[in-house]
Amino acid sequence: MSEAPHVVIITGLSGAGRSSALRVLEDAGFFCVDNLPPGLAPELLGLVSREGKLWRIGLGIDVRTGAFLSGAEAMVSDLEASGHRVQVIFLDCADEVLVRRFSETRRPHALARTGDLHGAIAQERERLAGLRARADMVIDTSDFSVHDLRHHLIDYIGRDPDRPSMVVRLVSFGFKYGIPVHADLVFDLRFLPNPHFVEALRPKTGMDPEVSAYVMEAPETQELLRHLRPLLDYALPQYAREGKAYLTVALGCTGGRHRSVAMAEELGRQLGEGHEVVVAHRDAQRAPS
Repeated sequence: MSEAPHVVIITGLSGAGRSSALRVLEDAGFFCVDNLPPGLAPELLGLVSREGKLWRIGLGIDVRTGAFLSGAEAMVSDLEASGHRVQVIFLDCADEVLVRRFSETRRPHALARTGDLHGAIAQERERLAGLRARADMVIDTSDFSVHDLRHHLIDYIGRDPDRPSMVVRLVSFGFKYGIPVHADLVFDLRFLPNPHFVEALRPKTGMDPEVSAYVMEAPETQELLRHLRPLLDYALPQYAREGKAYLTVALGCTGGRHRSVAMAEELGRQLGEGHEVVVAHRDAQRAPS
């Protein structure tokens, strides 16, 4: 068989979702090996493709390989030179989120031998800087659920490598809970009429027709759309031309339940005519306060 193996390398910070990402690859039919010393990768790929007839292979590489990690970048170049289709996916995450995740799971960090978790994360970032720079895609999982990570990975690894299209991710959020850290563009909608102050609309969300109509029919909203659509129509092709696989547009209101949700849904409908669009609502299900 002349087909060259498709190799997806999952790397990144401890606690950013690497194990979950490898499970996604396994579910997608990849033969996965975690914590592999990079120098052994060519031998492994030759074995599994020749003997096992496996052509979709996932490799997990992180700081647990110790001194072997220094050969990771050269390994990627060697695999590409030998004709393999290689994709490097780096999982990043905000430091404070990583600290919280380790505290919740009580798992030790591979580099935190003295208990200094912040120092271990900084050291890990330094050791992985070369791989991050070499990555075909960097995913910040700070605000991601396992479902979000699965969606991004499945969509990305299934893409035709020659396909130039970009996925536009519209995310509604509440400023009171913080701006999504992975946002490329952020729009503040807090000047629009607020359904929160209408008693009948308060318990609903922007996905309900009554709330959507209240927000979208307001003169302020219509005026905003007259400016926002031309801006996005201009900007999105520019980002795609730069080779961006995903562009996250964050739309925020106070609580992330009404105005931002309605606007994200409407923009999703409008932009869906010419772009690949995913709409997500980060805070819509939080209890109103």
